[in-house]
Amino acid sequence: MNLVLMGPPGAGKGTQAERIVEEHQIPHISTGDMFRQAVEDGTPLGLEAKSFMNQGKLVPDRVTIGIVRDRLGKDDCASGFLLDGFPRTLPQAEALDTLLSEMGKKIDRVVYIDVDEETLISRLTGRRICSQCGTTYHLIFNPPKQEGTCDRCGAHLYQRDDDTEETVANRLKVNAEQTRHLLDYYGNVGNLVQVDGDQPIEQVTTAILQEIRGSAE
Repeated sequence: MNLVLMGPPGAGKGTQAERIVEEHQIPHISTGDMFRQAVEDGTPLGLEAKSFMNQGKLVPDRVTIGIVRDRLGKDDCASGFLLDGFPRTLPQAEALDTLLSEMGKKIDRVVYIDVDEETLISRLTGRRICSQCGTTYHLIFNPPKQEGTCDRCGAHLYQRDDDTEETVANRLKVNAEQTRHLLDYYGNVGNLVQVDGDQPIEQVTTAILQEIRGSAE
């Protein structure tokens, strides 16, 4: 199975990715991991990507696609893969299809985890971090025993600047605009499935695996 996993920040992609790769025994390939490995290996594309990252610039699509090509060509991808965090743009999606076609492969399913914006904001703004030991809490999913105080060391808990409601809302807006073109693209191709991410985690997993199995039949 060759899969792409998509969803807004806070949709639970990381959790679901772990379950998908365990079920199908395929590698989980994230953009960040690919870049780090390419840089660590000192590949020409990895070094080129590093030069952009060191300058705080976006890595050009040409370099990103090259790194994806190298990664998907490895032996562990022979029976399938799960792409997470790529493609992010329409040109990247088109380039990925071209690349896979050259390799005699195609994307079987694009799974989009759809979550209500209000729920996402609640999830993303609920994180609190200990100012002393760095332990992370969540006001809904993993709250401290005493509000505002770390269970481990008793220090004050704080909210990161990028976890405030205004910042989160802006991130979601940018993500939605970017994602809309990808959803249209894969919807037209016919391999897109959307799963309700507002359900409990186990139900989301069940729905995703059912959709994936359906594509294999």
